[in-house]
Amino acid sequence: MSKITIIGTGNIGLSLAKGLVKSGAYAASEITLTRRSLAALEQEKSQGYDVSDNNGQAVVGAEVVVLAVLPQQLKKVMEELKSTITPDQLVVSVVSGVSCLDVKAVLGSDMTIVRAMPNTAIAIGQSMTCIATDDANEVQLQRVEHLFETVGAVVVINEDLMTSATALCACGIAFFLRSIRAASQGGVEIGFHAHDALKMAIQTAKGAADLLLQTQSHPESEIDKVTSPKGCTIAGLNEMEHNGFSSAFIKGIKLSATKAGGLYNE
Repeated sequence: MSKITIIGTGNIGLSLAKGLVKSGAYAASEITLTRRSLAALEQEKSQGYDVSDNNGQAVVGAEVVVLAVLPQQLKKVMEELKSTITPDQLVVSVVSGVSCLDVKAVLGSDMTIVRAMPNTAIAIGQSMTCIATDDANEVQLQRVEHLFETVGAVVVINEDLMTSATALCACGIAFFLRSIRAASQGGVEIGFHAHDALKMAIQTAKGAADLLLQTQSHPESEIDKVTSPKGCTIAGLNEMEHNGFSSAFIKGIKLSATKAGGLYNE
């Protein structure tokens, strides 16, 4: 029997499975993956994962059940699970905008639910995952925390901040990727070949992130180190701000948070 069953193997579900195996925390044979079309899981099956198109049967015997479907699909999926899932199983939901109480309303009030919000960098062990619960005990919460620590960094937050975490971390990875893409396009504008510009933009972004992580300094203090009076850096920064760079980024995060909060009921 599998130790973990992941219901729904889109980008996040597959990223979680592959990240767990890559970290060495679990063997592929200890993870069951479900999807409506088994043909879409042929590669994973050949890699040793257990695969299933029957959600209800897939959770039988699992210690941890991960719900990784789209918010609009969750109600139907939970209806398929409620006759076979049991209170001794730990349910981890990575579904945006769905509270612990929403899950319990279908699966049962005696179920233990922990919400987790990773991002797709989980596949390479670099996710930023936020976790929260309404009434799971400390041992259960730590178990989920350790689960996601094998594939990145974890922060435990209050449940009322989970929608905000979705916007900042899950949606946020796309925002930062778009900024890297924009930087590479700027590089092409000033004379570099596209592949060189992209490589330079990626490494520069990685260096900036690592600089903050390793020094634990504030972004503005590091910015001050590379901005000199009448210099080229401050000129570029001010031009970006005049065109709404920070404002647009902040507004995008706020809009994503609003959208994430309403997905379950759409």
